[in-house]
Amino acid sequence: MAFELIDLPYDDTALEPAVSAKTLSFHHGKHHKAYIDKTNAAIDGTDLQGKSLEEVVAAARGSNPGLFNNSAQSWNHGFYWHSMAAEETSASDELKSMIDDAFGSVDALKEKLAERGAGHFASGWVWLAIKDGKLSIEETHDGDTLADQSGANPLLVIDLWEHAYYLDHQNARPAYLDAVNGKLNWSFASENLARGTTWKYPA
Repeated sequence: MAFELIDLPYDDTALEPAVSAKTLSFHHGKHHKAYIDKTNAAIDGTDLQGKSLEEVVAAARGSNPGLFNNSAQSWNHGFYWHSMAAEETSASDELKSMIDDAFGSVDALKEKLAERGAGHFASGWVWLAIKDGKLSIEETHDGDTLADQSGANPLLVIDLWEHAYYLDHQNARPAYLDAVNGKLNWSFASENLARGTTWKYPA
């Protein structure tokens, strides 16, 4: 069974003005779809066909760079869409307590995410994750992912590739980060924390 491009969990206009409908149309309908299509083509007729996307990512890491990049980017984008929400959301009491302990407040965490994202060289991703039982901000470069990383359970991610923001904010990544920080889906993060295992790309 081939992987499918998952639907956005909101309307194209739901994240405006942080992320425009035009950006979502290209980012989801072109970039994400291309990663999915290339992943499907690469595993067609192999023993990876029928495996979960997480299994494909893990199998390709270190052995098949092309498949790894496309499968990891497929997963990262699916996670990214769910990391944002059309309406304001709140962290669970458990997550809020962990945020307060690690960063002082949700606002302080948002500032740290924006700071790390702005300082990240070139393309990549900035994550809020559970690592060694504590909240941690992690960065991955280019198409790398936390999807198959033991010991790191991702809760949220922000895309740092230029195609995520260039149509709306040109080269001003900090402006994008400030805007998208207001759309972060704390309910999704809370669900990932409560589950205790890495989110699975929908089959």
